[in-house]
Amino acid sequence: MTSIPLQTNDLRKAYGATLAANDVSLLVPAGRTLALLGPSGCGKSTALRLIAGLERPDAGRVRLGERDVTTLPPEARHLGLVFQDYALFPHLSVLGNVAYGPRARGARRAEAERQARDALALVGLADLAGRRVTELSGGQQQRVALARALAPRPGVLLLDEPLSNLDEQLRHRLREDLRSLFRTAGVTALLVTHDQREALAVADDVALMRAGRVVQSGVAADVFARPATAWAAAFLGHRNLLPETGGQVRLVPEDALQLGDGDAAPVRARVRTDTGETLTVDAPVGALTLDLSAREAAGVGNTLRLRVLPERTVLLPDDR
Repeated sequence: MTSIPLQTNDLRKAYGATLAANDVSLLVPAGRTLALLGPSGCGKSTALRLIAGLERPDAGRVRLGERDVTTLPPEARHLGLVFQDYALFPHLSVLGNVAYGPRARGARRAEAERQARDALALVGLADLAGRRVTELSGGQQQRVALARALAPRPGVLLLDEPLSNLDEQLRHRLREDLRSLFRTAGVTALLVTHDQREALAVADDVALMRAGRVVQSGVAADVFARPATAWAAAFLGHRNLLPETGGQVRLVPEDALQLGDGDAAPVRARVRTDTGETLTVDAPVGALTLDLSAREAAGVGNTLRLRVLPERTVLLPDDR
């Protein structure tokens, strides 16, 4: 499968007075996966639909490799699409569903079935080719949808919340499978998701959206470790944001907390979790929340010795 880069420049789309996509510029290098991450209603699915050609932008451009595809219909863009409802054909077999893509692009029956079997092998469903999709589990149906999108060998794969209809245990397993699949297939992929864990587990890069705009982008691990603003930090799961003067907050990341050293901080609250306990302590710098393993929590009474390493804290603009 030959992957190509995906690029958008200043995409804009308004619905009445609502600006759903506001100068959205993205770059997904060939063979990499970008997670377009943000809360519900932030415009990420609108951006995907503009890239797919399902809607026409009011302004801006979409490029796939060397082609400007802004005005082309979806079928001329050679994209693979996976939506959260899978959109499988219940009257067809697994093989029939996956072969539909190559057949729609003009492949002869034998060639379409060969490509379909290759795609089914890639997603680990080669043995289920003859089954009806109605006989499959949710996770298996999701793999069929992926295989159908990959069978025509698209240059870019677009996925809109592909795991959102699955239970948490299955989502956890399929996150790992998706990352491995993208690397094996060598495909360029854009993944739309509201799930921070999904973005970090699956994607190489992340673009964080808020109110129609991309507010931060970069390598996934770097974006999560170094959020640019208080809103980004809170959305990405950082809990310790302490108020400062001048419209700023101080982010105290987990690696800035050193247990067993420093002052004895009173424990204000403790909540059991499946891996240990979550504690809220009154540290000299302010109230801090931290997770402890069951072994660490067992040795904690009414106080906890805790040192905050100031050089690892970060001042951020408070844009919440």
